[in-house]
Amino acid sequence: MKKYHLLWVLICLSGSLFAQRATTQYDVIKTAQEWKKSLNELEYYVLREQGTERPFSSPLLKIKTSGTYVCKGCKTPLFKSEHKFDSGTGWPSFDREIKGNVGYGTDYKAGYARSEEYCLNCGGHLGHVFTDGPKNTTGLRHCINGAALEFIPDSSK
Repeated sequence: MKKYHLLWVLICLSGSLFAQRATTQYDVIKTAQEWKKSLNELEYYVLREQGTERPFSSPLLKIKTSGTYVCKGCKTPLFKSEHKFDSGTGWPSFDREIKGNVGYGTDYKAGYARSEEYCLNCGGHLGHVFTDGPKNTTGLRHCINGAALEFIPDSSK
């Protein structure tokens, strides 16, 4: 009997081991197979399985030009280049998002609660937000997987 009780408790708690999001309905809906056709293996792992790329592995870390960072899965604008900063963490970091395009939830994968960020248009996992960002702006550090983003440079006029 104790084994069944313990199993029931573990099943009930298992939902808290994954990200809990306020939004679960998205404008862009694809099957796993459709996502796998449009994303490479790392992009799928990050965006669809809430994975994390290795630190300092993203070519987006070196970009210094003006432009917009969009969701790799659906091209929704998420971050502006003027809000990017070098956090030294190994992931592209921003002090703010483009309002209305990023959702937030609670992620317990690291063994403690973290504020997960995801694309509000397709539900793709982006990364996490922390309160150790630049004090002279928002104080936030949006720590984003480069594999979740695509950089669109501003058009020269």
